[in-house]
Amino acid sequence: VEPLSLDEAYLDVTHNKPGIELATQIAIEIRESILKETNLTASAGISFNKFLAKIASDINKPNGQKLIHPTQATSFMEKLAVEKFFGVGKATAAKMKKTGIVVGADLKRYSKDALTHLFGKQGTYYYSVVRGEDNREVKSERKRKSVGAERTFRDDVSGESAMFTILSKIAEEVSSRLIKGKHKGKTITLKFKYFDFEQHTRSRTLDKHIDDFDTILDVVYELLQSDLPEKPVRLLGITLSNLGVDEEEIIPDQLTLGF
Repeated sequence: VEPLSLDEAYLDVTHNKPGIELATQIAIEIRESILKETNLTASAGISFNKFLAKIASDINKPNGQKLIHPTQATSFMEKLAVEKFFGVGKATAAKMKKTGIVVGADLKRYSKDALTHLFGKQGTYYYSVVRGEDNREVKSERKRKSVGAERTFRDDVSGESAMFTILSKIAEEVSSRLIKGKHKGKTITLKFKYFDFEQHTRSRTLDKHIDDFDTILDVVYELLQSDLPEKPVRLLGITLSNLGVDEEEIIPDQLTLGF
C-alpha cells in the first residue's frame, strides 16, 4: 500500500495475499469492509498502472468503482478531457486548451520534444501517460519530508491574540505528531491564507532538530509578530521540515525479534 493523500492510497495486487483472482473483486471486498467498519462509503479505480487507477477512482464517486482494462486504455485516454488528467491543474489545462489540446487525442498529436518545449519536464510525463504508460512502482515506504497541521475557519480570524490562541493548539498537535512519529525538524514554517486564497509563508531554520511544543510555539509567535497579517485569515498552519536528528542525539536501538 502506498498512501497518496489522507483518504487515498494505491494497492498493488499483482501478487494478492488472499488469492482472489480478480482485482475488481478485491476492490469490492475492501469497499464492503470499509463500509462495515466505519460506516463510510469508498470508491476504487482498477487498472494496470498507477496513473490509470487514479483516473478510474474518480469516475464513479462517491460510492462505486471503475475498471480500465488494458484493451480499453488507448480509447479511454484519447477521449479523456485534459483537465481530468491526474497532474494537470487548472492553469495547465487552460494553457493546453489555448494550444488546441482539449482531450487526450489532441495531446497524442504532439511529439515528446514539442510537449517538453511547451510544458517543461512535465511534458515527458504527459507524453507517456496519454499513451497509458506509467512504470512507477507502488512504494509502501516513503521518507517523510515534513510534519504539519493546519486549520481552515468557517469565519475569518483577525487579531494577534485570536491567531496566537489557534496557533498554540496547532503547535501542540504538530509536536504530538512529531513525538509519536519519532521525528524532529529544524525548519519551522508558519502558513496563513486570506479569504481570497492569497497565501503566505514564513520560515526559520534552527541550529538543531526539535520536536517540543514550547520551541515550536516560540518561533511561530516570533514569525507571526514579525509582520502581522494585514487582513483576516481563513487558514493557519504550522509545518516542521528538514527532518532528522543531530548526530549527538542518535542512540542505536537493540532490535528484539518476535520469535
